[in-house]
Order: sequence, then structure tokens, then C-alpha cells
Amino acid sequence: MNTPVLTVTLNPALDLSAKVPQMESGPKLRLDGVQIEPGGGGVNVARVIHALGGAVHAWVALGGASGAQHLALLRDTGVKVIAFDSAGDTRQNWAITDAQGQQFRLQLPGPDWTVAQGAAALESITAQAQGVVVLSGSQPPGLDAAFPLMLAARLGAQRLVVDTSGPALAQLLARALAPLLALRLDQAEAEVQAGRALPSPADTARFAATLRDRGVAAMVAIARGADGNVLATPEALFHCRPPEVPVVSKIGAGDSFTGAFTLALAQGQPPAEALRIGTAAAAATVMSAGTGLCRAAEVMRLHPDCAIARLDA
Repeated sequence: MNTPVLTVTLNPALDLSAKVPQMESGPKLRLDGVQIEPGGGGVNVARVIHALGGAVHAWVALGGASGAQHLALLRDTGVKVIAFDSAGDTRQNWAITDAQGQQFRLQLPGPDWTVAQGAAALESITAQAQGVVVLSGSQPPGLDAAFPLMLAARLGAQRLVVDTSGPALAQLLARALAPLLALRLDQAEAEVQAGRALPSPADTARFAATLRDRGVAAMVAIARGADGNVLATPEALFHCRPPEVPVVSKIGAGDSFTGAFTLALAQGQPPAEALRIGTAAAAATVMSAGTGLCRAAEVMRLHPDCAIARLDA
């Protein structure tokens, strides 16, 4: 089985990365090693799925000259693109790394959306959706925070994977009106929503299980950084720990997890195996410089060394 995947990026960005000897205020800072890549949560997810051999289309809202550049770069990767005309220029994000390995990430908010734009985007995505749909990344200013819920209602139960933040995530967790196939959060988001620290994988997994039991999603994955990922499924709780790898840049690790995890589910693999391949993809990504994503060969190399354990056995 190889169910097609549609990724949705409402607030994409041109991802620019560069190096500087030292970040300091005052003098002009001369950058080198500049790289420009098409970015945004769903775009990165689509690139990972494509790199791993999956069938994927990327629905992306793009506008202005930067949007045209983004579209050209994304098409150059081989990903099939469904471009949605967005008012305003597509934003840019900067990742600057100094000689000490510290990384500074600067992100613009993106163009404001109107109610009419949100309604048109909802219609367009619904019309293009086949198989599993992944909504990943931040929302543009002005878009209704309930957009993920509205999209889930349009698609039907357990077709939508969501990895978002801010008010959109809060709406999903508070209302749970349209159950998702899967929801992904990171540890910081989970602790904010839980209202307490989640120091161990078991603590994080139990919180994921509370979201699952409330009907937010059939599966809830929470990233714990170097400690790996936990997953609550309808049947069990799992923790997957990656091998130790050199950390060059953490940008895109979460998107890589979501892409590999979703592809595995679309291919009919069991959730525990999807968790393992997602963990391997995230580990492979942190080894890449700047905004680079995982490479298939590295994912396959790390995959056997990702240790998975059942937490509720």
C-alpha cells in the first residue's frame, strides 16, 4: 500500500542560512556560506517524503517575487507542487550560525490573510486532497485559529496529520471537535499544555495518552529532543530513542519526523515502525548544516539503531 500524501503549507518561507564569525551588535556582519532553500513546515514534510520515495503533492500558499523564487526552488527538488495564490510577499527566515556553533534563528510573520483567503484556501485544499493530508507549520496572521479543525471536518475523521503551534494548536486541544489521524507536538508545547514539567519519557507518554483519550487524535506523538519521541496509539504507548549523532543544526528535525512518520503510515506500516523511521529521519536531519533536511541513506543507516520500547507493557 502506498496511499498518496498531500502536504499543506499556509505560511511558507524562503529559508536562508549563513555563517558569521561572531554575532554582535554595532558593526556590519559579513556573511558567507549562504544557502537558500524552499521552506515552511508542509514544504519540508513534502521534501522528506519525496526523498524517501513516497508519493506526495505539496499545496503551498505563495505570493510576490519571493513566492516565485520559492516555487522555482521547490519544483527543482522534484516535488509536485500545487501553488495557491496568496496576497502579499512570501516571508523569509534566516538561520545564522557563528564560529562557536551557536545558531540564531530570525523569522518573519508572513503576510496578513483575510477571511476570504482562508475560505478559498479551505476549498482548494479539500478539492485537492487525496489519501492522507498533513497540515504543518505556523499559520499566517489573520487566519482563523480554528482552520485545522475546519479542515479536519471537511476531510472526515482520521485523515489529517497536524503539526502546528500557537492559537491553532490551543484550539485543537481545547475543542477536539474533529478527531485527527495524528497530532505532533514538541516537549515545550506539551509542557505548556499540560501545565507542568514532563521530565521522563513515561511522563510525556502519559500526557500524550490523555490527549488521545480525549479524542484529539487517534495517535499523538511528542518530540523530546535528543531523548527521542513518544507515541500514544489506540493500543499502546511507545518511546523511541535515537543513537547519539553530531548535532549541526536542529532546523527541520520536527518536519523530518512528521514526513517520515506520515509516509510510513501511508505505506501501511504499524505505528511503532512509523515512530522508529520518524525518529531516524529527525536524527539524520540534525546532522545536516543550516536548513538542510535528512538524506535517505542516512535515515536508513540510523534506523536500526533507533531503540523502541513499549511504556505501558
